[in-house]
Amino acid sequence: MTDNLKITPAYDAIKIGIVSISDRASTGVYEDKGLPALQAWLTQALCNPIEFQARLIPDEKERISATLIELVDQACALILTTGGTGPALRDVTPEATLAVADKEMPGFGEQMRQISLKFVPTAILSRQVAVIRGQSLIINLPGQPKSIAETLEGLKDDQGQQIVHGIFAAVPYCIDLIGGPYLETHEAVCKAFRPKSAVRPPRA
Repeated sequence: MTDNLKITPAYDAIKIGIVSISDRASTGVYEDKGLPALQAWLTQALCNPIEFQARLIPDEKERISATLIELVDQACALILTTGGTGPALRDVTPEATLAVADKEMPGFGEQMRQISLKFVPTAILSRQVAVIRGQSLIINLPGQPKSIAETLEGLKDDQGQQIVHGIFAAVPYCIDLIGGPYLETHEAVCKAFRPKSAVRPPRA
């Protein structure tokens, strides 16, 4: 009989906030492609069961900041935004993100720009930032689905060997350090890096 047996899930469940920031998509002028791209990549990359909290909002600084705070308060360990990171007058996502930060994590933005520079010289115009608020990691991503995948996953050669690490390789350990759930990835998509002392043995 197994009625009294407690089955431990193979992987920790995680709540992830995904936010697409666009005046035109949020008003229905065109179809939003950011949220589907984020959800598809994360579902493919993570072994963990995921509960997505999705938001489609306009390029308004106060609205963006309020949405990020809401998702942190809802215990999203990871929050990814897409859109609004260029130099245009309506691009205010970095400012809105920094406004809610406890700590800034500049390495994420630096690496995203380095990856994108492999493809386009205008990558130097991107202003993505990453921050920690409470026990949540918030990262601004580019607006195009192709660029989202490239910056998260990194660059690989024709044999599938990693040439340049994507930013997501560092995300699970960062979430460990701020007290979040233990994220595990499908290595064929993105191999998470942790010091040996931080790696947990596989669950039975």
